[in-house]
Amino acid sequence: MQKFGIGLLLLLVVVMGPVLVAQFTRSAPRAYQGVRLQDLQYTEVSFRNEAQDLDLAGMLFIPEGSGPFPAAVIIHGSGTSRRDNSWYLTLTNHLRVNGVVVLLPDKRGSEGSEGNWRTSSIEDLATDTLAAIDFLKSQDTVDISQIGIIGMSQGGWIAPVVASQSSDVGFVIDVVGTSLPAYQQLVYEENHNLREMGFLPGISNLISYPSTFVLREITQKDFWDAVGNFDPLPYWREVDVPVLVLYGSEDTNVPSEASKAAFETLNKDNIEVRIYEGSGHALQDPPGTGDRIFREEALADITDFIHRVVAPAA
Repeated sequence: MQKFGIGLLLLLVVVMGPVLVAQFTRSAPRAYQGVRLQDLQYTEVSFRNEAQDLDLAGMLFIPEGSGPFPAAVIIHGSGTSRRDNSWYLTLTNHLRVNGVVVLLPDKRGSEGSEGNWRTSSIEDLATDTLAAIDFLKSQDTVDISQIGIIGMSQGGWIAPVVASQSSDVGFVIDVVGTSLPAYQQLVYEENHNLREMGFLPGISNLISYPSTFVLREITQKDFWDAVGNFDPLPYWREVDVPVLVLYGSEDTNVPSEASKAAFETLNKDNIEVRIYEGSGHALQDPPGTGDRIFREEALADITDFIHRVVAPAA
């Protein structure tokens, strides 16, 4: 019995010791520089998702000049959206300054938009973006030459659904949205969450499976029941317009290399995948190179891609 007690104590030390050390030695989170909402000018817009009887709202950002301009609808990632999110605003302002109209909607159930994202499937959420595209087509505030979509994080799952259903989408950009099934991505993310807490890699990998089960079946059951084990790859297979996919090599939310490999199995020449060394899930500056929340190289690649694939107006 005494040996059993000593063994149990040693096991606890091995499992929990690194966690305690990590908690007491944790450094302050890194501060990033990005664009602020109060420094931007935009037009308040509202539009309707007739398919699901929802009134939606958002912000329209218009470049200087007379146009016509290419336009992009931003598709939000997981969770509630906030208008002052600096990651989205940094991309939005870069696009606007470089001659791209941007519609940044409020995600359903957030800010000025009706609905509940927690109980909405990926296909449900896609109808919001389809409604945003219809709004851009019908508005007369700015002259638009072509419309594309930009999926941010989990919005990268929604993007191929939209593009496979709408002939009005001229290009697609996937910013750190995995091409893997939902549960596979969740295990990867939870494994890294546990590592960040201090669990050793092998132990975190083991714990990640029961931990994700708790998320799926208890603490986030409504959300995971709605999303299910969504697999974006069949939708990507149906997308024929130009696609740019961006990942960070140090992403702890999305397995970048595995996602790139999954795209490559499609053998589609219209899909280009880039991985930025040293960046995490926000495609931020690598440590020691700056503190921008969205690295300039990735921002430039996005606008260069849009202007390269959008046909000049007649």
